[in-house]
Amino acid sequence: MSHAISAAELKLLLFEADAQARRLTCRLRLPRAELDDIRQDLLVDLIARLPAFDPERGSLGAFAGLVLRNYATRIAAKIRREREAFGAVPVSLDEEEPGRDGGTRGELTAEEDGLSAWLGQPVDAFATVERRLDTERGLGALERRDGALCAALAHTTVESLAAQGRGSRSSLYRRLKDIRLVLMAHGLEAA
Repeated sequence: MSHAISAAELKLLLFEADAQARRLTCRLRLPRAELDDIRQDLLVDLIARLPAFDPERGSLGAFAGLVLRNYATRIAAKIRREREAFGAVPVSLDEEEPGRDGGTRGELTAEEDGLSAWLGQPVDAFATVERRLDTERGLGALERRDGALCAALAHTTVESLAAQGRGSRSSLYRRLKDIRLVLMAHGLEAA
């Protein structure tokens, strides 16, 4: 669409977006307060796609209806995924649990059931401390020059160390192999 939008066309676009937003909120049983947000999301997507409108292929109303219907489908899928993940009605962690003597949901939720665990982060504090102690013990068994090599490799590559004159690539890789064997002998495995 290369020309400016007339008042009649704007009225048509607003009507189509409003109708699609109402259908979507009704179909998904969303609160009335969500209507304006959904209408705005639909209009933003429609305005972004208006340059693709070709009046020779159909009317502006048909184009708007199709674009809005497609984007409404995406919004509905997103809302369904959120409901599937978090439940149909979001709850607050500060909300008191009934029959739990004033304990909140946050206090009664185990760390293994929390957001960190859900996102794949480690949540076992004892395992983290044990892993750190094992790492310190294993690194303490290394020679001083091997510890320096490990520290250097945390920030650079073997190729750049060889270019800096810290040894040939093959000798650096042989030292790394020996370091791995020492660490494995002390109970550490490769990450």
